[in-house]
Amino acid sequence: MKYLTLPSTALKVSEVCLGTMTWGEQNTEAQAHEQLDYAVEQGINFIDTAEMYPVPPNAATQGRTEAYLGNWLARRPRGDLVIATKVAGPGRRDWIRNGRTDLTHEVIAEAVDTSLERLKIDYIDLYQIHWPQRNVPMFGSSEFDPSKEKDGPAIREQVEGMGAMIAARKIRHYGLSNETSWGVCEFHRVARELGLPGPVTIQNSYSLVSRNVDNDLAEVLFREKMSLLAYSPLAGGMLSGKYLGGARPANARFALFDGLGARFRKPYVTEAIEAYASLAKERGISLVQLALGYVKSRWFLGSSIIGATTMEQLREDIAGAQVELDADTLKAIAAIQAHYPNPAS
Repeated sequence: MKYLTLPSTALKVSEVCLGTMTWGEQNTEAQAHEQLDYAVEQGINFIDTAEMYPVPPNAATQGRTEAYLGNWLARRPRGDLVIATKVAGPGRRDWIRNGRTDLTHEVIAEAVDTSLERLKIDYIDLYQIHWPQRNVPMFGSSEFDPSKEKDGPAIREQVEGMGAMIAARKIRHYGLSNETSWGVCEFHRVARELGLPGPVTIQNSYSLVSRNVDNDLAEVLFREKMSLLAYSPLAGGMLSGKYLGGARPANARFALFDGLGARFRKPYVTEAIEAYASLAKERGISLVQLALGYVKSRWFLGSSIIGATTMEQLREDIAGAQVELDADTLKAIAAIQAHYPNPAS
């Protein structure tokens, strides 16, 4: 396992991050702990969760994932583990704090304390804003709609709130998720103006079929000395190959929860994945190795967040996320991308 120190931090993280969003819905606590034990044995020291998890979110299960992780953490020394979690953004989840999800100073502080209690730890290494406070296109939407503008705490208040948590030593650093280039730049501008810490990472969807990071956001990451935590590097399982040919495995996420992952089921996504599957076969590797190896090859990557519902999947994904693709394979990927540049955008 290789490790990288995240820019602007002292956080040394494994190139593979263990995702947790199925724990408490598709996975039991015993299965979650089995995944954790195996991941740590393989050298993973980076674990990502969220107060909203598990997915699909609902009032009955919200917070269960953090609790599962907390019960496991309580049984062992923390050591060099890097724990990341997230505060939910506004709206969407009315059962979180009885609908109090606007990112005010008070809400950020309350959310941190609640996560610390569930995780059974004294501080969070990386605390992330799960989605922006303001109006932005998200989760498969590609057009900005000014008519959806709304009032709410400004980025200044969010920077101050995170700064207060860092000063209180409840979090070490903070990051953003599902964020835009303008948002990242504005967080840094305000942080510099206030003399407070800025965000150190962005956690956005990134894969062979979802490449919104590659353009102006990549420039922002370079200039602001940040790195990407890539979620859905297998496009919600589509790039595992299990849905090829119209297959609908009985216990697969998109079979169980038909409303999830609409962006990965857009018209040209399937065509693109079939082309990548053919390339993987030509190269004598699995589609998982091709997909995760590609994400690993990107210069702005901090870590690939992989999640699984079975141990077989977890073993395959951890190994695949460490694959080094050769130059010819990357060139062949680029040729396919010219035909299908960003089908899940």
